[in-house]
Amino acid sequence: MPEISVAYAPARRIARRSYPAAMPSKTPLSGRQKRHLRALAQRLEPVVWVGDAGMVEGTVRALDEALAAHELVKVRMRAPEDKRALAAALADAAGAELAGLVGHTAILFRANPEDPKIELPRRDSASE
Repeated sequence: MPEISVAYAPARRIARRSYPAAMPSKTPLSGRQKRHLRALAQRLEPVVWVGDAGMVEGTVRALDEALAAHELVKVRMRAPEDKRALAAALADAAGAELAGLVGHTAILFRANPEDPKIELPRRDSASE
C-alpha cells in the first residue's frame, strides 16, 4: 500500500465518503463547543494510532469506524513532522472537525446524523 505523506503529496488525497448530515451546513465548531469536546475527551484513551507510515488508507478507515461508533475520538500520532497539518488532514479525510490538539494527540469529532450521542452547547442569546 503506498504511503501518503501530507508534506510531500498534498494533492493525493484518500477518497472519502461524504457526510452531508454529520455537521449541519458544515459550520466550524465555536470555541465554546471545542472546549466542551476537549473536556469530554480528557477521560478518553486514544482509539486510533498513526504510526511511522503516516496517514494511510487503513488508518483513515479505522478513524472512520471509530467516529461512527463514538463521535468523539482521540488519535495518537507517533513523531509526525508537522502534527497540525497531519491532524487537519485526518479530520478532512474522515469528514470530522478538529476539536483540539494536545501534544501528539488530536481530538476529532463527527456527529452521528441518525443517533447523536453528544449534544454540543449552543450560544445563548442572553450572553451576547
